[in-house]
Amino acid sequence: MKDDYDGPILEIDQLSISFFTRLREIPAVMDFSVRVMPGEAVGLVGESGCGKSTVALGVMQDLGKNGRIVGGSIKFKGRDLSSMTQEELRDIRGSEIAMIYQEPMASLNPAMKIGKQLMEVPIVHKGVSQQEAYDRALQVVTDVKLPDPKRILDSYPHQLSGGQQQRIVIAMALMSEPSLLILDEPTTALDVTVEAAVVELVKELGQKYGTSMLFISHNLGLVLETCDRLCVMYSGEAVERGSIHDVFDEMQHPYTQALFRSIPLPGADKNARPLVAIPGNFPLPHERPPGCNFGPRCDYFESGRCDAQDIPMVSVEGNERHSTRCLKFQEIDWGAPITNVESKEKPEPGKVVLKMDSLKKYYEVAANALFGSSGEKKVVKANETLSFEARESETLAIVGESGCGKSTFAKVLMGLETATDGQILLDNRNIESTPIENRDTGTIADVQMVFQNPFDTLNPSMTVGRQIIRALEIFNIGNSDDARRERMLQLLDLVKLPRAFADRMPRQLSGGQKQRVGIARAFAGDARIVVADEPVSALDVSVQAAVTDLLMEIQREQKTTLLFISHDLSIVRYLSDRVMVMYLGHVVELGSTDQVFAPPYHPYTEALLSAVPIADTSVEKQHIVLEGDIPSAMNPPSGCPFQTRCRWKSKVAGGLCEKEVPPVRHLADGHQVKCHLSDADLEAMEPVIKIAAE
Repeated sequence: MKDDYDGPILEIDQLSISFFTRLREIPAVMDFSVRVMPGEAVGLVGESGCGKSTVALGVMQDLGKNGRIVGGSIKFKGRDLSSMTQEELRDIRGSEIAMIYQEPMASLNPAMKIGKQLMEVPIVHKGVSQQEAYDRALQVVTDVKLPDPKRILDSYPHQLSGGQQQRIVIAMALMSEPSLLILDEPTTALDVTVEAAVVELVKELGQKYGTSMLFISHNLGLVLETCDRLCVMYSGEAVERGSIHDVFDEMQHPYTQALFRSIPLPGADKNARPLVAIPGNFPLPHERPPGCNFGPRCDYFESGRCDAQDIPMVSVEGNERHSTRCLKFQEIDWGAPITNVESKEKPEPGKVVLKMDSLKKYYEVAANALFGSSGEKKVVKANETLSFEARESETLAIVGESGCGKSTFAKVLMGLETATDGQILLDNRNIESTPIENRDTGTIADVQMVFQNPFDTLNPSMTVGRQIIRALEIFNIGNSDDARRERMLQLLDLVKLPRAFADRMPRQLSGGQKQRVGIARAFAGDARIVVADEPVSALDVSVQAAVTDLLMEIQREQKTTLLFISHDLSIVRYLSDRVMVMYLGHVVELGSTDQVFAPPYHPYTEALLSAVPIADTSVEKQHIVLEGDIPSAMNPPSGCPFQTRCRWKSKVAGGLCEKEVPPVRHLADGHQVKCHLSDADLEAMEPVIKIAAE
């Protein structure tokens, strides 16, 4: 079926999709066109709410009761999808067009074994026998590089890790060898090393099966690594289309330029070259401005011209495959340096505020906790001898995959858990065994946290102002209601929110605005140490830049110590003064940002750096994909915690890596690594990220 069609696999032409409510028609996608040729991968990039997923659902003809295609057409292999019967669509969906969603568990049946779920696809779509379906399932699970495929087929979804579940969903999509694969943010919920492996896999499988792909993402680095061409969307419209090199190196739309300026690229310096956030907010679908949708936020906006008429997509001269939706693209100097960005003085780290000394946190778990019967106990070593210190005005980043003990350590610091052994000194006072209910108000106000998900941390039935005032009351700040209200308004100023927001409810705020309220609340008691647990990972790139910048500015003013927990190494490199890399409860590397990002590395740091997608065509990366999943903390490997996935293990004689936990080695001033490799091997390491000479 695949080989006898050589036109575009998918052709979307001037597509418009609206959703109808009782009050109004809400246009979600307008005048959108894109083509995907056989074997090609096309990226669809934009912030949340721009209409990327609506386009995908339009292709699947799955817009629900109130969604309708109101203009244009979607053709699959030359046939208009909207003219097909339900029967014909059912035949195509799953067999010819498959979709992989963001959340793998949403696509898996929790009560059914993996093998049975995979076998269903060819049995239903191709009518093959049970045996043939089983053989095919075994083959595909092997293709997606899962260990012990027979055991996997016999497992239930909950027995697999997130990365393994996502691979199964990819395997399921490939079971019937579709011509078109739609991937909707398929790696957002995964760790960066797992993400790298999944992306590698998708590319390999695309080549093996000749599948065309529509890859939806807000991560420009991922799109650079996976796609041939891309389309940038803003507020329901395509604003720029072209090959990867056209759009990355010769961008022709102000929104694309603004997106690139808001992401940290290698070599960016938070003091000399701060990120530039896009001013203003994304327009709501029923409040779009006249003329250019991006007009109110654009540096090049010209009144009476950019807002006078609908703006069509036009080809860039000399390259008919590169097009833009901008009236002024020929007048703009795209190579001009960024103006009006002030460079900031780097604050000097002050005295040591927080010191951790050989901190351990163990949990006791019944060996068969799943089945609820008592019996032998197992110890889970969530944190193993953590030692470090953090100074005033310093940003210390804590990096590692999920399950490495980052959040456990944060809980012990906050007093939500108590330490098993070792000590935490806050201004030379021991706080490791004082639970939060026994801590005095001063200590609680001193150590605050900004959480990953701004939606879960605000009380939905309380106004923004009331939530901040509540924190001030708990910290005994202000001697009257008026004083507290004034302080609350000052905190809104601090996080750059309009004072009128004090009377709004959380549901009236965007994700970035909610995160700002969370930050205002954390600083209500003049916090000295703020633990920021993945504070920007749930936000769009342009909002990320604004929130990151805000944290830096508050830190400069208040001399706060920031402990920044993250798995996004691009932001870590931009933000932090020092970096601590954790793996399975151990600190495997600790040093200044420059030390950690340049060789010699711990082998795990090397793999982490290689896994980070970088949105820059001039960067060359060493390619290291970690094999296997992170071992369980309930059953860690013997010897070095990283030895089961380490590519350098063969360099160490006598099986030492499997027998002994490595000692902490001091390589240079303040740079330490927990590794058995010899000095010569460490010295011989190549840089993972190379920036090509200009």
